[in-house]
Amino acid sequence: MRGRFDGLEHVLPVRVYYEDTDFTGVVYHANYLKFFERGRTEFLRDIGVEHAALLDLPQPAAFAVTKLAVAFRRAARVDDLLEVRTVYRRITSARTGAHQRILKEDELIADAEVEIVCIGLDGRPCRPPAHLTTRLAPYMSPSAP
Repeated sequence: MRGRFDGLEHVLPVRVYYEDTDFTGVVYHANYLKFFERGRTEFLRDIGVEHAALLDLPQPAAFAVTKLAVAFRRAARVDDLLEVRTVYRRITSARTGAHQRILKEDELIADAEVEIVCIGLDGRPCRPPAHLTTRLAPYMSPSAP
């Protein structure tokens, strides 16, 4: 599953499977969160940052979502081909923000504002590893689309 970049925005194609839907064939609301997670993960993977490698560092690091606001606009259905579009913005000592959208063709299905914190294995906030901020810096957007 590979994405691509459209400017600063990462685009990940996602197919809706039967397992993603309720009994009517409409995507169950919690599964949009999984699609958003895949978008953030593949963004990082495509710039050379993998979660497993972060855990292998001398000072292991991981991510935790601390805030998430989702607006559901339309329903996605089984067999739909969606795009998860992710833009990272701002990075402070331990936190970063992302704006994400799920589209079917040009139709907005859902969008989200996400706050993510870098944490150590003890669960406490920590500074992101230097190579992460270095790789992420060229893709940071001052504002989301």
